[in-house]
Amino acid sequence: MSDREWFEPLYDAAQMRATDAWAIGECGVPSLDLMERAGEGVADAAARLEPAGPVAVLIGKGNNGGDGLVAARLLRERGREVTVHAAGDPGELGGDARVNLERLPGEPPQPLPGPGAPPPRLVIDALLGTGATGEPRGAVADAIRATLAWRAPVLAIDVPSGVDASSGETAELAVRAHATVTFHAAKPGLWIEPGRGHAGALTVIDIGIPAGAPVSAHAGLVRDGVLAEIPARGVGSTKFSSGRVLVAGGSSGLTGAPCLAAMAAARAGAGYVTVCVPASLSAIFEIKLLEPMTLALPDEDGAHSAAGVQATVDAAAQRGGALVLGPGLGRSEHAAAFVRGVLERAAIPTVLDADGLHPFAGAPEALGGHAAVITPHEGELGRLLGVPSAQIAAARLRHARDAAARSGSVVVLKGDDTIVARPDGLVGVSPGATPGLATAGTGDVLAGVIGAMLAGGRLDAFTAALAGVRLHALAGRDAAARQGVAGMIASDVIESLPAVRR
Repeated sequence: MSDREWFEPLYDAAQMRATDAWAIGECGVPSLDLMERAGEGVADAAARLEPAGPVAVLIGKGNNGGDGLVAARLLRERGREVTVHAAGDPGELGGDARVNLERLPGEPPQPLPGPGAPPPRLVIDALLGTGATGEPRGAVADAIRATLAWRAPVLAIDVPSGVDASSGETAELAVRAHATVTFHAAKPGLWIEPGRGHAGALTVIDIGIPAGAPVSAHAGLVRDGVLAEIPARGVGSTKFSSGRVLVAGGSSGLTGAPCLAAMAAARAGAGYVTVCVPASLSAIFEIKLLEPMTLALPDEDGAHSAAGVQATVDAAAQRGGALVLGPGLGRSEHAAAFVRGVLERAAIPTVLDADGLHPFAGAPEALGGHAAVITPHEGELGRLLGVPSAQIAAARLRHARDAAARSGSVVVLKGDDTIVARPDGLVGVSPGATPGLATAGTGDVLAGVIGAMLAGGRLDAFTAALAGVRLHALAGRDAAARQGVAGMIASDVIESLPAVRR
């Protein structure tokens, strides 16, 4: 995806080390110059965050500490009161960090403050850099505890200490920054929860690394320009060439979900939408739906059953397009048999959502790549992988990649930081939407939108999922602007889809 302007590379720790080494070794950029520009960016950010008052800079033993020493020197030269606290013996600093320790004017680094020390107006976290992983220990842990005790705004350098820059996984003891300054490119852990919640406002600073580093990022931030990938209708378009979406779902008490998916697909650009519904509930769907067609299938006690598989497969084969399978399906054995039969035999790209994932709990390999895209939230992904949802929340990137590799499907792990993972490990991260999307039915809307992206046949599953996620996110923002975060509902998001596409 490196040629797509809307896919902004996110470099993990190893890729960033390789980029730095290339800039220094191959391009001849002095490492001291890189550190100087980094520290200058930190000093400028500190002045914006807290223009006056005492500053405490907490430094570790590596280059992150060196960046902090540059910032401390520049802030002192600008007239700020700055105290430098070292986590450990500053005499152990080496390389460029050592040079900047010797350049520091005024008071040398002090030990960590004890309980009751007066709080600064601003804390600069220069303890651990992008390569740090695991739980902080020793003096670094003590420094983080001091930061938490001060309750002052924190500016983190490159990544908040205790946050894994490559994954967003966060130690029990971690800095919670008000802002983070990172260099050259953002890191995945600054955009993926729970790390994103510790980073605060993020600024990426150009420190003079030339373009063209021979390093390929395995993750990227998906910008709104991805919407330009969605094919537009032309004068020769028909309702079929615009994309045909088949939605299969619904059960007693759950008729709303497939209706939301169907209407979302239509509003996102599909020209023809058909909803496969349990025959005993078909009158309800006829009343609820106007533009989408309905196809009544044999059912068992108001739920889909294996008897409806052939009709669904035949409908999928008629004009191609895409299938959205699962919204409101229920979790009966009859419904599970329907899902397995349709998924194995339908020869069109399928979005497997919600209850459609239930038959594969604990066995993602059983999907066998039959689903083009699966769209779980943390609880559903936990059931799919057989792990508690809390483990998913703590390591979202790792589990999304695992599920994609094992299922053979593109995985859309929903959240404000929605992660889209391809089976080969490439990941796109949504830069956020609105808390208003945390309401019932918005997942069904997303499934329908992705179905519409797939239906035209001109986008691969990964790009279709990325475009669908951003279209859904922006529609959520538009709905929140109209209705307010607390009052918006899923159908408001559907109403906003045409405006966002326009």
